[in-house]
Amino acid sequence: MYKAYYDSPIGIVEIVSDEDSIIELSFVEEAGNNDLLAAPQVLKSALKQIEEYFQGKRNIFDIKLKATGTKFQQKVWQRLAEVPYGETACYKDIAAAVGNSNACRAVGGANNKNKIAIVIPCHRIVGSDGSMTGYAGGLWRKEWLLQHEKVNR
Repeated sequence: MYKAYYDSPIGIVEIVSDEDSIIELSFVEEAGNNDLLAAPQVLKSALKQIEEYFQGKRNIFDIKLKATGTKFQQKVWQRLAEVPYGETACYKDIAAAVGNSNACRAVGGANNKNKIAIVIPCHRIVGSDGSMTGYAGGLWRKEWLLQHEKVNR
């Protein structure tokens, strides 16, 4: 496993990869060392792309991901990735898109298990009334990310 850190406007982002895929992107309390000499290209690229995202220069990520989960979670995460930059969808929309419009809670559970924040944009999922609902990084971060995307769209 390899790790890199980015000091974003909303906290430290930790990016974890193996030799060829990003396996986690999350907010952490403390940064480790950014020793990128031995890091694989995918990690260096992800770090650059996250920086560009926070600078408002990138709205689509082009990095190989390895998100591990159940088949249902995989389907949900695939649909999350299809929600356009600067837009939102509700849990019911995602549930319908994966074939079960009654699976809103299950979609919420899959959203919560997403380990690749921002790139798999679980922050773009809101309540059916447009309200901010759970986000592992904190609702204030979710609101910031949505506003950031709205302004830079």
